[in-house]
Amino acid sequence: MRKWFALSAIVVALDLYTKYLIQQDFVYGEHLTITGFFDLVRFHNEGAAFSFLANAGGWQKWFFTAVTAVAAIVISYLIKKHHQEKLFSLGLALVLGGAIGNLYDRLTLGYVVDFLFFHIDQLYWPAFNVADSAICVGVGLLLADSFKKSNVS
Repeated sequence: MRKWFALSAIVVALDLYTKYLIQQDFVYGEHLTITGFFDLVRFHNEGAAFSFLANAGGWQKWFFTAVTAVAAIVISYLIKKHHQEKLFSLGLALVLGGAIGNLYDRLTLGYVVDFLFFHIDQLYWPAFNVADSAICVGVGLLLADSFKKSNVS
């Protein structure tokens, strides 16, 4: 069980460290082109995924903080209960680490720092960070695990 929480801690550490580096080297809105399809940027997301509710007036910070705190408690319980289910626990550990990484930003800064920015010509995917990546991969693993379980029944 400790390995799943250790993985979550690694995700949090990597997320916070990369955000720290961006905050040290970039001013808000700055772009650095890396390739023809990828830039490093510094954006601030006051909402949820894809800036959902970013301009809601400030109440969303506390709403997303509360939702994330409850989710972290539930996920921790699920990891403890199902720690021997590798794929399920791996997915949960990644989601937990990502959620805590973004929660830390939201509590300390009032927004989440995003810096990975992919695009094709003038079509841009919303900027994201290591925490968001861990959450997406974790959810993908949870979906894969659910299909695996449904095939066994």
